[in-house]
Amino acid sequence: MIEFRLPSLGADMDEGKLLQWLVAPGDAVKQGQVICVVDTVKAAIDVECWHDGTVQRLLVEPGTTIPVGTLLAVLRESGESAADVEQRIAATGAAAVPAAMPVPAPPRAAPPLAASAPAERRRVSPAARRRAAELAIDIDDVPAGADGTVALADVERTARVAAAPLPAAARAPAPAAATMAERAEQMRKVIGAAMARSKREIPHYYLAEDVPLASVVAWLGERNAGRPVTDRLLLAPLLLKGVAAALRRFAEFNGYYRDESFAPAEGIHIGVAISLRAGGLVTPALMDVDRKDVDRLNRELLDLIRRTRAGSLKSSELSAGTVTVTSLGEQGVGAVYGVIYPPQVALVGFGRVTERPWAVDGGLRVMPVVTATLAADHRVSDGHRGGLFLAALRDLLQNPDELTGPTTP
Repeated sequence: MIEFRLPSLGADMDEGKLLQWLVAPGDAVKQGQVICVVDTVKAAIDVECWHDGTVQRLLVEPGTTIPVGTLLAVLRESGESAADVEQRIAATGAAAVPAAMPVPAPPRAAPPLAASAPAERRRVSPAARRRAAELAIDIDDVPAGADGTVALADVERTARVAAAPLPAAARAPAPAAATMAERAEQMRKVIGAAMARSKREIPHYYLAEDVPLASVVAWLGERNAGRPVTDRLLLAPLLLKGVAAALRRFAEFNGYYRDESFAPAEGIHIGVAISLRAGGLVTPALMDVDRKDVDRLNRELLDLIRRTRAGSLKSSELSAGTVTVTSLGEQGVGAVYGVIYPPQVALVGFGRVTERPWAVDGGLRVMPVVTATLAADHRVSDGHRGGLFLAALRDLLQNPDELTGPTTP
């Protein structure tokens, strides 16, 4: 028997609202398959199941707000019968099934919500669902695109058609703006509470190191020569590759502090702090950064930023980060000293790239320089190791050719 529970999608999440089931009792599911959509204070998130199995019971109805860890569904494993799973549920007292969602008779019966099942099981992007709610449009009335998915563009097109005969005053977007403002205010409160808890519980220490980027900037110039603007490499992927390479040498900065002990992570999944246009911050993860070449990482980073701001993230992207990287360089600040995102134990920050005088071979040159900072957990590491980590990051960024390809253990 497999218990599918509401996962924690970050230190700033205590609960979520189930918006939609994408499966029904009797459906077979695969590892990594999105099976429901949950609304959090930051966005509507596609939640994946990390086991192969067959849905036995759906225990929570859409529209219900539940705390993290709540049992949402029960699945049966290969070889298990429905009767066996029912006996185990009864023996363990897993959860009471709401009357509105009874269990179908094995091996497969029509789900109890059969009248509405086709609408519930349509593939709808979180951004489309949220925009439909803002515009007071029934998502079931929105025609899907050619691939069968209801996307944001489909909702906008339906809204334009519906609003065409109305005067301009009737189409004022005030309700949507108010909804976004309320969400941003709530998000700010949740983030503030999580960061306050982090500062209370984690003994932070901070270090900084100026990093010359002449080699990196020259390398980028050569690689981008002749490329179309849309295909040019950014500086950020190289900085991320440098962080990942340094973490391979200093594993105590890559992992989690839980139950009074540190557990190093098996992979290097870097959470990237991304600001939302309406306000707030989300830190989805780029997976296995050290194992990807810089071109692929560049594409994935741009895609992650786009999907974050469109509200179409997966639960794995919000829960898998092993360390966080943040940059406020675009805001014009020289350095950023972040707050660790628990249960992680470190955060790396990058400020604005500026032209500065730099001593080279007994002389002075003007070159691009960035200030890299480290916020780390004193329960796991100390300033000596933190200093060595930043020094390694500085040195690694002097040899961009060694950072651009995938790294193997």
